[in-house]
Amino acid sequence: MNYTLNQLQIFLKIVQTQSVTKASEELHLTQPAVSIQLKNFQDQFDIPLTEVIGRKMYITDFGKEIAEAAESILNQVHAINYKTSAFKGQLSGRLKISVVSTGKYVMPYFLTNFIKQHSDIELLMDVTNKNKVIESLAQNEVDFALVSILPNNLNVEKLDLLQNKLYLIGNGQTEFKKGTDIQEIFKDLPLIFREKGSGTRQTMEHFITKHNIIVPKKMELTSNEAVKQAVLAGLGYSIMPLIGIKNELHNQQLQIIPLKGFPIITTWSLIWLSGKKHSPVSRAFLEHLKSEKSNIVHEKFSWYEQY
Repeated sequence: MNYTLNQLQIFLKIVQTQSVTKASEELHLTQPAVSIQLKNFQDQFDIPLTEVIGRKMYITDFGKEIAEAAESILNQVHAINYKTSAFKGQLSGRLKISVVSTGKYVMPYFLTNFIKQHSDIELLMDVTNKNKVIESLAQNEVDFALVSILPNNLNVEKLDLLQNKLYLIGNGQTEFKKGTDIQEIFKDLPLIFREKGSGTRQTMEHFITKHNIIVPKKMELTSNEAVKQAVLAGLGYSIMPLIGIKNELHNQQLQIIPLKGFPIITTWSLIWLSGKKHSPVSRAFLEHLKSEKSNIVHEKFSWYEQY
């Protein structure tokens, strides 16, 4: 046997994703490179690790056992690296954060200085929709989650970071007058929604219900970026977080439609399970945020105040 740590990592990712294509995307490698490493790894065993039926890949029972061993080996390697850094007096370990999709415009700014100060920390940040974020947190798979709507059925603690302002947005070519009736706006073009499970969609639906708004035409898209591009193209309107459209507003490609009731304001909050025993890394990050969040907001999000 002469397998490498790289092969173990690639095979484990293939098992986790059940796909060479998805594994290559998550590892930021080309598909041929992953396929070659899988073949080289498989060649060291007389028993198949995977099998393909139709176009779908399946992991054999033997492959699943090898994946478990690979995960254990990789965890031990990480432990050795962390212990080496700790022995030298350096903060080390993994920091795992799950972030709702629009939170990708927020979280990096609260991470930058901390990661720069502690170069031996390994950051794992998953960006997905609200339902999956809460699921990861509930299963204690991550240290923290960034959300704009707190979960109802989970006992959590929180640290508020930044206001989340949502406006009704249209492309920059249409003229709107103050006092325009919201029902008139939706008469010709649809309101574009995020997918179910999105925090932005939940906020939109609450606003629509609260104000008894009738939306005759709807469109549903599965990412904030897709919604933004659809509005830019003139396909319709949407209620969007201000945080993700800064450049488009500045370039006048998008505009805020002046309507009473906006902005809708929620709060970006970092949350964690109540009673969680934080690792040295996650505890240090929390203390960093408590002492530095005001400076970060002032330095990185001062443009927010003009809206």
